[in-house]
Amino acid sequence: MLHLPERLRPSDFSQLLRQSNPRLEGVIAKVERGEPIPSMVLYGPPGVGKTSIARLFGKLKGNAFFEVSGAMQGIKDLREIIEQSGGARPVIFVDEIHRFTRTQQDFLLPLIESGTISCVGATTEAPSFYLTRALLSRMILLIIEPVSPESLLQLSPRIREVMGWDINNEVLTLLGQASGGDVRRFLSMIEELGAPFDRERVTSYLQYAGGVVPTDEELHYQLASAFIKSLRGSHADAALYYGFRMLESGDDPRFLFRRMIIFASEDIGNADPRALEVAVAGFDAFERVGMPEGRIPLAQVITYLAGAPKSNRSYVAMKRAVAAVKQFPHAPVPPVLRNASHLAAKMEGAQLGYVYPHDEPEGYTSDVEYLPKELQGVTFYEPSDRGYEVRMKERWEWLRTRKLK
Repeated sequence: MLHLPERLRPSDFSQLLRQSNPRLEGVIAKVERGEPIPSMVLYGPPGVGKTSIARLFGKLKGNAFFEVSGAMQGIKDLREIIEQSGGARPVIFVDEIHRFTRTQQDFLLPLIESGTISCVGATTEAPSFYLTRALLSRMILLIIEPVSPESLLQLSPRIREVMGWDINNEVLTLLGQASGGDVRRFLSMIEELGAPFDRERVTSYLQYAGGVVPTDEELHYQLASAFIKSLRGSHADAALYYGFRMLESGDDPRFLFRRMIIFASEDIGNADPRALEVAVAGFDAFERVGMPEGRIPLAQVITYLAGAPKSNRSYVAMKRAVAAVKQFPHAPVPPVLRNASHLAAKMEGAQLGYVYPHDEPEGYTSDVEYLPKELQGVTFYEPSDRGYEVRMKERWEWLRTRKLK
């Protein structure tokens, strides 16, 4: 007997869990009016209905429908399908189309452009990274989002019809939240759990079977982006949520610590010099104690960095300095700063006029030009008005005043 996800696969577009997707709705409407099925790429996470949508398009027009795997099949299989179609325009569904090589993708180009086939590709990976620009320009990109818990409630009548189970909306919402928008996972959990569906039993089940949906590569970087942006925005609660969501989904805690060490320098910098110390110490503490206790220093570092004053002035200074190096890669070192360890260097004026700062009353001299001639007067680092950089800015301004004198 087929499992519940397959038994509840929609047989027509009326049974498809409709989301707010105007582009998909527009394509469906055009095909229902009799227009040819366009070639398209269905992009979204697992279990959101990509295969169902492709099969419904093939069924709607009565075209010959063929399924191929991007991981297992190639040009030879595509040629055989075209021969079998006998000149009619087949709908070829390519699951995991991102696995097609460039050569295989190039093979599709004239077939799609001439209307020989309607190609419907499905992928969980970002199309712009895996599909050629030439192929993408000939196909409609339809983004299929995870299904919301509210939309999953629409399946209740069909579950009752097929399985005879009455499940209240509270329980369905709990399972929907645990599924992460994956309809297949949602229905599989229902089938595995079985009646009765009381809240206590379902909650206990989810502690062991629900868990957090493992992240794919695309979602990993989305969560990482949200994590860093939350830290930058000084929102500790959001940073904790995204950080521990990644951790509970199987991400290596070391990835989070490495990102926070970078963040401490890039986004906090000298506004709070201790931030880098805290990030490095937290990483060291994690390596010493391991998991699960290592989550405690992770949380401490997250909350410290989120609450710290922010400044990217050191990062900006770095970029300015690198740009100057590329513009003036061979600017001569001023003679006053050169090494005078041998006679020839001394004869060329090395160190002539150099003043040792420690011999000066305030440990500073304004009589030495440190930058090459081409860059004199240029400023790379400008402290902000936040955190410890306020004191640094005062010091910088004092130094510049001394230099002007």
